[in-house]
This record gives sequence, C-alpha cells and structure tokens, in this order.
Amino acid sequence: MARYVKLHYWLGLWLLSISGLLHRQMQQPHSAQTQSTPSANSADTKPKSDPERQRAIELFNAGNFVDAMPLFEKLAADHPDDATIKENWAFSIAAHAATLPDAELRKKARIRARAIALQAQKQGDNSAAVQRLLLIPVDGSEAAFSDRKDVDDAMKAAEADFAHGDLDKARTGYLRTLLLDPNNYYAALFIGDVYFKQHVNGSAGEWFAHAAEIDPNRETAYRYWGDALLAMGKSADARVKYIDAVVAEPYEKASWGGIQQWAQRANVSLNWVRLQDKAKIVGAGKGPRVSVDPSLHTEDPMFKPWMVYTGRRLQWQQGKFKLQFPNETQYRHTLAEESDALHLMVLALSQPGVSKVDPSLAALVKIDHAGFTEPFALLNRADKEIAQDYAAYRAAHRDTIYRYFDEFVVPKLPQQ
Repeated sequence: MARYVKLHYWLGLWLLSISGLLHRQMQQPHSAQTQSTPSANSADTKPKSDPERQRAIELFNAGNFVDAMPLFEKLAADHPDDATIKENWAFSIAAHAATLPDAELRKKARIRARAIALQAQKQGDNSAAVQRLLLIPVDGSEAAFSDRKDVDDAMKAAEADFAHGDLDKARTGYLRTLLLDPNNYYAALFIGDVYFKQHVNGSAGEWFAHAAEIDPNRETAYRYWGDALLAMGKSADARVKYIDAVVAEPYEKASWGGIQQWAQRANVSLNWVRLQDKAKIVGAGKGPRVSVDPSLHTEDPMFKPWMVYTGRRLQWQQGKFKLQFPNETQYRHTLAEESDALHLMVLALSQPGVSKVDPSLAALVKIDHAGFTEPFALLNRADKEIAQDYAAYRAAHRDTIYRYFDEFVVPKLPQQ
C-alpha cells in the first residue's frame, strides 16, 4: 500500500473554501497512518533498485515535500506514463506553495499542482489524493485560517515549516497560533499530528483530544486520535474514536477512513444494512402515487410491508409534512417522515404469519426494537434532505448515534 503524509493547510483549506464553510475539512488529509490504494503503476510496484525513486519516496513519506518535489519532477520526465509519480509530484508542488511568501507565486503553484493531478487522473489514477488535489480551485485561489491577520500569518508560517520537514519549528508555530487564538481547531490538531509523526503518540492523543474539545463536531481530531491509539496497540480505544469521527461528520467520506481501516486490520466487516426498496413514490398528472417494483407480487409476504412504508411516505407528501413543519415552505424528505414510515413497516413485518423476511428487513426489525430507527434513517437511508436534520438530532441524541454504531454496525473484537 502507498503511504501518504498529511499536508495540513493547503489540502484542508482548499476544500474548506469549496464548501463555503471556513475551517471545515471536507475530505481526508494525509495523515501518517492514512493509506491509499496505489494505481497499477504505483511507485511501490517498481523495482527497488531505482535510487532516485526510493529517495523521492523517502522524502515524501517523511513530510519533506519541498525536497521531494524536484526529484518527482525528474522522475515524471523519465517515466511519463507513471501516474503515481505525477500524483506525488502534484502533492509536493501543493506543499511547496505553502513555503512561498508571494501570493501570486502560491497561486501559480496551486494551479500547476492541479494540472498535474489532472494528468494523473487521465492516466487512470483516481486515488483519494488525486481527488483532493482536483478540488483545488481552477484559479488557484486560497482560503484563510482566520479573519485575524496575525493568526492567519502564524498558521501559514507554521505550515511552511511543516512543508520543509522542520517539525519542531512547525509545532512551535502552531503553539504560537494557539496563544493568539486558543480556540483554533487546526492549530491544536496539527500540534498533535506533529507529535504523531515523531512517534510521541501519548502527547499526540492529548492534543487530538484538545482539538476535539474545541470543536466536537469535526471528525478529523477523532480519527487522528484513533490513529495514535492504534499505534500504541490500543485497538479497542481506537475503535471508540473512529466511531466518534463518523458520529461527528457521517456524510464526509473521510470520516469513514479510520473505522474502515480498523475493520480491515481487525479482519471484520462493518454490519451495514442496505434496504432494496420494492416500492417508491413517483410523480403523476394528479400528484404523487406509489409505484411497485415488478418483482414484488401481491402474494409476496413483503408486499404489505413495502406498501405500508411507501403509503405512509405518501401521506407525508400529501399533507402530513405541512402539519409537522409549518415553517418550511416546501416539502422535503425528513427524518420524521422516514423514521415514521420505517417504524410502521417494522410493525407490518412483525405481524403473525409474516415469514421469509429479507435479511436486511430482519435486521431492520432488530434495529427498530433496539430504539435505533432514527440513527438508521439518518445514516443508512440518508439523502440530502434527510441530512438536514442530522445536526439537530446529533445535538440531542449523540449517545444514541454512538450506541447504534457500537451495538449494530462495528463488531467488537473478542477481547472487548
């Protein structure tokens, strides 16, 4: 597996600017334990006798992107068909941008990094790193860490030191930022990550915990905290933090990286229930109506449960929504509607005489009886409209969401 190291600022904030929410990390940055499946022509699959390649990889994995950059540039010229070299080159250029004092030069470097990442993608490299690089704005624009110039300047200076591989100096810079702004999430997070890269995992965990305390609704600190715990051999504790990461931001792909890697390492599979809808609501000239899958016949024991589910949802569209949400001007699919319809479906499935229940529906029955219908609806059945209800539910029922993962989704190891 190819290993990538995190480039804090430039990947994190490019994605923040796209989301329109400052300081909200939308995708997974490269942490020292984050792994990404390499493409078929990955550098890791090349002969180990290539000293230039090995030196470039060593610098890259050590976080010394600035020195790695010219080596990858030469390698890209010598191996134009190697998409992974271009990926690493683009990443290194992005890191180098952090060290440039001139804003226009930083912009040009980011534009170049994106262009090279696009070349890698066209050659078949669709790794997470390439996808993140392609989220750099086409014009190379950058966001800021803070509205306060002194805080923003302190963070950028620390990031430049990080890009040069000077971890001690970078940590001092992040500490200086925290003195200026004690609630700066990324400063605390990056101090922890510096300790993590230096294999001081206990201190790393303390700083990740501090970042999570500053903002408990961002996933990254929990995920990195899990990495630190896993590095110390504390698999059960790591599992807890990886679950916390998903609870914090379940709709971010990055949030799932930690628990998925944990599951792979533990040789277990996540118990993720996916319902295959056999009926749906479609529009028609006289309004919405229920459409039944051709494979579902009236004599099928699943016919009634699916009709109950879809019929209840139809009631919400035809008037129940307006009664429940008088302040919303337009109908949307809500948590209240989905959990209500699912619960009625479970009641239908639990009636005497209902047999041969689909395994996914049988699992739904158990989930409903355990009191986890709402977390199931928000996570396993989420769409953009239901997702709007997540923050409010998390604020009131965070423990319930965690327990859903703990008891149903993420298997416990025998020693747990």
